[in-house]
Formats: sequence, structure tokens, C-alpha cells
Amino acid sequence: MFAVLASAWALFLGIGLLMVGNGMQGTLLGVRGELEGFGTFELSIIMSAYFVGFLGGSRLAPEMIRRVGHVRVFAALASFISAILILFPSITEPWAWTLLRLGIGFCFSGVYVTAESWLNNATTSDNRGQALSLYMIVQMGGIVAAQALLVLGDPSGFILFVIPSVLVSLSFGPILLSISPTPPFETTKPMGLKDLYKASPLGCMGMFITGGMFAAQFGMASVYATQAGLGVAEVGTFIGAIFTGGLLLQYPIGWLSDKFDRRLLIVFCALFGGVVSAAAVILPPTLSNLMAIGFLTGGMINPLYSLLISYVADYLEYEDMAAASGGLVFLNGLGAIAGPVIIGAIMSAMGPAGFWVFVGALQFLLAAYALYRMTRRAAPSSDDYGAYVAVTPNLSTVGLTAGQEWAAEQQDADEG
Repeated sequence: MFAVLASAWALFLGIGLLMVGNGMQGTLLGVRGELEGFGTFELSIIMSAYFVGFLGGSRLAPEMIRRVGHVRVFAALASFISAILILFPSITEPWAWTLLRLGIGFCFSGVYVTAESWLNNATTSDNRGQALSLYMIVQMGGIVAAQALLVLGDPSGFILFVIPSVLVSLSFGPILLSISPTPPFETTKPMGLKDLYKASPLGCMGMFITGGMFAAQFGMASVYATQAGLGVAEVGTFIGAIFTGGLLLQYPIGWLSDKFDRRLLIVFCALFGGVVSAAAVILPPTLSNLMAIGFLTGGMINPLYSLLISYVADYLEYEDMAAASGGLVFLNGLGAIAGPVIIGAIMSAMGPAGFWVFVGALQFLLAAYALYRMTRRAAPSSDDYGAYVAVTPNLSTVGLTAGQEWAAEQQDADEG
């Protein structure tokens, strides 16, 4: 781990600063939108726009990199992110924020594609698993750290938008000055969704459903917490608890997934998270209650993404894994786009509790479908299990492909 950090410290530092900026704007927009009098459904459209842009960026960024290279794409997109962050408090209109969120999602997607291809090039099969784990820790740690910065200013002013803008501007300095040479960029033709569904119906449906869950916690959690009566610092604490749970519980769940039928873990995580979400509807929304609920639901939702990817890989040949990653990211993106819109409509009708109704319903739906699939197909032999790789929904197809390839290499090494 230390060798990986020493060889790619600039990349991890840059990504960490980017994630602090991304984590701040995600929470801050929910709080500021409420102060500006935006309706719940308007805020849901704004939050959904990020995932529309993210999905578009994952498709177009590879072509941009092939045309002008990693350095120019990374510098240009990071510069756009910095500028967009300043524009949010300058144009406080729902239509403008929707367009800005669309743009920032596109830019972050392109930045991730660029950074992950650099990381993949800077590592070997011996340390790629450690590098991806460290990358995930930096990503989620940056989001958690961002919540502590929300107390540095008034959300109705400019300073809280200036801070992430500055951090993003600083992020690409160490990367562009320290990493050389830039790697070649290659992409794999994606597997068709029909073939991907035949290989793993649970994987496809699960990725779509978890996209909605992730969008809820990343985009609409701050809207919920503000409507529930939490102050700015308390909103940040609640969001931080969600991602801390996702970070800390990822690895023990991953360890278990290499020992048991992964579908059992998927059912357990989804059911447990659903029960906790149901409890959140009943319990008073005090900070202590929401911290515990956020930690547990985040700890169940975030590992589901890695569990589903590992489960799909168990049914694919090595040469098909890279092609499948594009389809999995696409399905997750579709769910993420739909999630905030649906949850916004539910919260408009039911109030803040609609947030937990939506999240809980998705988790129970996933658990039910996983149980159904267990009656339709036998589990693969434990000898065919690939290595579990901890990843987040922020990962692009480049990072996801690298993780799947590493898992396959580890499986081959174990068999050898």
C-alpha cells in the first residue's frame, strides 16, 4: 500500500481534493436550494442532472482523450468544474442550476476516466488491487472530509462555493506537474445489454436499482436533512455518516462475499438496509438517530455495488469482463438519473419521510429479486469466485474494467 502511495501520491492528492470539492457541492446545493425557496421536485431535477451529465461524460470522454490527450482533457474539465462552482451562487434559478449540474457531472466523469487510466497505467497486476482500494478510500474520504468544511461559511453567501472551487483548481496542479508520461488510452467495445442480461439478470437489475439508491444518498440526502430541520453542520454530519458507513463496512462485507454465495450477502445487505430505512420513517429525525441510520444504510448500500459487480464477474469469462463494465456503468447511470426524480415526487407528496420510503422500497425490491433469482439458478462453485474488489459508483468504466481484470488475474493466480 505504501509503495502504491509513494508512486502515485500526486494522483491520490489530486483526486482527494476533487472529491472534497464534489462532496461539498453535492451537500451545499441541497441546503442552498431550500434557502432559495426551490421546490422539492425542482431540486430533484437539479440533482438528477448531475447523473445525466455523468453518464454522457462516460461515453464522450474516451473520444476526447483520444483526440487531444489526457493532459488537456484533465486540465480543461477541472477548470470548467472550478468555474461552474462559482456560478451556482451567481445564478440562483432552477433552470440554471440544472444546466450547471449537467455540466459538472459531465466534467467529473471525464476527470475520473482520465485519472483512472493514469492509475491503471501506473500500477501492475501485483499492486492494482491495493491501488484501487486506496483510490476508493481517497474518494469516499474526500466526500466525508468535505462535510466538515460546511461550517466555514454561511450557505446563503459565496464563500462555501469559493472553497470547493479553489480546491478543484489546486487538484490538477500536482497531477499535471508530477505524473509522466501520459498513458496510451484504449477502450473495449461494450457488451450488448441483451447479452449482459442473459449472463446475469440479477447483476443488471441490481445495478439499475443501486443507481437509484446511490443517487438518493449522494443527491437528495441533503435535501431531506434540511427539510427534516437539521442545521448546516448537522446536515454535513449526517452525510458524513452515510459515506463513513459505506467506507468502513465495505471490506468486512467483501471478505464475507469471497466465502459465501454472494446472493446471500446481497439479500442480507438489502434487507437490513430496508429495515433500517423503515425505522427511519418511524423514529424522530434527531441528529443522533440520523447518524446511526445514515451509517447503517450507507454501510449496506455502498457495498451492494461491489457485490453485484463481483457477482456478474463470476458468470463471465475473463475476456468478457472489460466489455461488460460499460453496460454495468450504463445501467447504474440510468437508475441514478431516475432516482432523484422519483424521490422528489414522493417527497413532494409525503414530506421528508418520503426519502426513506423510496430508499427502503428499492432495498426490499432488490432483496426480493435476488431471492427470486436464487430459485432460478444455482450458485457458482466457490472455486469459480473471482476476487472481490471494493469500488464505488463514482468509478468510470476505466476503473471498473481495471478492477475486473485484476480480480480475474487473482483468480488465475490462485488456481495456478
